[in-house]
Amino acid sequence: MNLSSHLHSLLATHPVIGATLAVIRNGAVAEIAAAGIKDASTADPVTPQTIFDAVSLSKPVAAWAALQLADAGVLDLDEPVCHYARRIVPDDPLSALITARHLLTHTAGLQNTREKDEVLRMYFAPGAWASYSSMGIMYLQAAMEARTGEPFEATMRRLVFEPLDMRSSSYVWQERFDADFARPHDDGQPIDKHRPSGAFASYSLQTTAGDYAAFVAAVLRGDGLKESTWRDWFVVQGHAPKGAAVHLESTPPETEPDVGWGLGWGVEPSTGCFFQWGKREGVRSFVMGSVAEQAGFVLLTNSNTGLRLVRELAAEVLPGEHAVVDWLACVTE
Repeated sequence: MNLSSHLHSLLATHPVIGATLAVIRNGAVAEIAAAGIKDASTADPVTPQTIFDAVSLSKPVAAWAALQLADAGVLDLDEPVCHYARRIVPDDPLSALITARHLLTHTAGLQNTREKDEVLRMYFAPGAWASYSSMGIMYLQAAMEARTGEPFEATMRRLVFEPLDMRSSSYVWQERFDADFARPHDDGQPIDKHRPSGAFASYSLQTTAGDYAAFVAAVLRGDGLKESTWRDWFVVQGHAPKGAAVHLESTPPETEPDVGWGLGWGVEPSTGCFFQWGKREGVRSFVMGSVAEQAGFVLLTNSNTGLRLVRELAAEVLPGEHAVVDWLACVTE
C-alpha cells in the first residue's frame, strides 16, 4: 500500500488530527508521508516539511551524542558525574554515585519529572532498578555541557544535526519554524504551542519525520560510534516495572521480561527492536527500529490520541509480536 494512502486511512479511522510518518528500510530513509491538518482552527494540511514536537524522542538523539563523547574520551560513562558537574541532589550522598550510564539507562534513582515546587530527591540507590526519568536525561545534559564546555545545542549541532544534514531540527525554537509547524491538539481542540527558548535534552527537540528518520537510519547502520559502543546501546541494563514506566518507592514486585532500557533506547530483548515514545499535552510521538531488519519508522503527531496508530504501524513495518505496544498502552493512556 502507498504510505501516504495508508496514513490517510489510519487518520480516517482514528481520532488523530495530523501526523507525519517516515519509514526506514535497508538502513536508509525509504518513504515519508503526511496526513491531516496542522491546526484545526485553520485546516492547513500537514506536509512532510512540517515541524513537530518530538518530545521524549529527544532523549535517544541526546544519547547518541553522549556515546560519541564517550568514544572520544570526553565522557566516561562509569565515572560519577559529581566529579565534574554539581551534584543533582546536594544533600543526599546517594546522588554522588550517579554515573552517565545510570542516567542513560533510567537507573539513577531520580523521579521522572518535577512540578514547579516539588523537591528533587533520590528515591533509590543508583543501579538498583529502572524507573523512567526525564530528570536523569536533564542531568546528562549538564554532564555533557560540563565536559565539552559548550552549550548542549551547539554539541547537538556539531555531532548530530550537521553530520546527518538534519536542517529542520533544533532543541531550541527557531523563528524559521513559524512558517510550517504543527499545533498541539487536546481532544481535537488546538492548544498553545510550546516554543522552547532553551535546549532541554529530555523533551525540547523540534524536528520533521524525515530529519528524525535520518537519525534512525544512522542508528541502524552503526554510524558515529565504535562497534562495541553501538552494540552496547541495545543491551538491556534494567527491565521496566510491570505495567508502568515509573516506580520509585520500593523495588518493583514484577518487571517486564521483554521491555527494558539500554543506553538511551527502550529495548525489546526478544525481538532486538529499540523504541522511544513521546507524550506532552496535545502531542504524541513514537519511534521503533530493528538492527537485524535494518528497518524502522518514526511517527510524529499533534494529537493526544496519536499513539493509537502505533500498533498498526508496528505490524506493518516490523511484523511480529511487540511487547512494548501493550506496555505502552498501559503507561501512556
